[in-house]
Amino acid sequence: MDNSDVLIIGAGFAGLTAARELSRHGYKTTILEARDRIAGRTHLEEHLGRNLELGGTWVHWTQPYVWAEMGRYGIHPVSGPDFTQAYWSTGNQQHTGHPDELMDLLDAPNQALLADSRKYFPLPWSPLSNPEITNIDGVTLSEAIDHLDLPADQRQLLRSFWTLNFNGALDQAAYTQALRWCAAASGSWQLMFETCATFKIEGGTRRLAEAILADSNAELLLEHPVASIHRDADGVVVRTISGHRFTARQLILAVPLSTLNDIDIQPELSATKREAATRSHAGRGAKLWVKVKGQQERFVAMGPEDAPLNFVQVEYIDANTTTLVCFGPVAAAVDVTDTAAAQRILDELVPGLEVLEIAGHNWVDDKYARSTWSMHYTGYLTESLAELQRPEGRIRIAGSDIANGWGGFIDGAIESGLDAARTVAEQLENQLRSSAVLTV
Repeated sequence: MDNSDVLIIGAGFAGLTAARELSRHGYKTTILEARDRIAGRTHLEEHLGRNLELGGTWVHWTQPYVWAEMGRYGIHPVSGPDFTQAYWSTGNQQHTGHPDELMDLLDAPNQALLADSRKYFPLPWSPLSNPEITNIDGVTLSEAIDHLDLPADQRQLLRSFWTLNFNGALDQAAYTQALRWCAAASGSWQLMFETCATFKIEGGTRRLAEAILADSNAELLLEHPVASIHRDADGVVVRTISGHRFTARQLILAVPLSTLNDIDIQPELSATKREAATRSHAGRGAKLWVKVKGQQERFVAMGPEDAPLNFVQVEYIDANTTTLVCFGPVAAAVDVTDTAAAQRILDELVPGLEVLEIAGHNWVDDKYARSTWSMHYTGYLTESLAELQRPEGRIRIAGSDIANGWGGFIDGAIESGLDAARTVAEQLENQLRSSAVLTV
């Protein structure tokens, strides 16, 4: 049996950050990670002749937590490419032009859709501060877009743009989530889009995760999937699937919301927490890397919202090949091992490409993720977020899925990890004071 002050379940960015903070404050901290690696739903791995980000990737200076962490460890941002060609589909027609043309077509619709972002979220990192959000949290993004007086072509492009952002379908996607993202980018949809896909981490996401871990005094145990958690007035007892037993005074559950109910927690977490985990969120799509023959022009391509891959962009150009990153709204529609299928999909988006190799990871079928980045359904913000953030006894939940600011990003995970560590440290200090009083 292993005894700790704090047990942290999950070694993604939230868990690693919380572990660093608590262990460096002198608390014996143990991280139990189900996988054979750290970094959660980010995963840098060698494929197609280079290191590729199979999961979360992008960071930005509008994201204070991750930007500060990069500065702490001397890790610089790497800017993405400037694009010179764009392809897009509206109706049954394919169009070719400069990327600025595509952005111009999206400008007025996004301006109209997101005009009230700062009205509803004047303090983006306090998303529940404005009671008026209860009036719109039941509105789907699909409904909000359809409410706009747009020509059919612009409506289709706008829907595809937001299908990309949500990495899922729009029929249950929360309009409030779109407004939150835009508010966090100072109310500018262009800055929001820059935040989503411009700057990467020098050396990759793994470099930052490893830097945080190296700065920690916590014990990390890989390949320790948790089966059950029992909590009472004295502490928590955790059992892994292999039968190992761990005890602690406090516990942080830093796992994806989609997997929360896979752990047998007794007494059960609140019904609201369990229902939110069952419903999860809209991020259930695909990310695929594709190597094609020849040096291609730096292009972006946007297809129909229901296409298996509705967005493609050039990421790397080598001597004889070009590597593309692609996204689609339904993971099951993209086989990350089927090169011929990828060729058929790309033929519908960009003419004349010859697919050589592909790589990817199905995060929805991954039992330790069951989702991609968190983009919330209607009602989540006003009905679930505060409860998911509320501690239950000695258990706190952490992760990008429940962040106040940039949920769905590394930044949100770090924010949540810092918050969990602070509140756990406060609780441990209170317990120490109570014990000292009792011994006097």
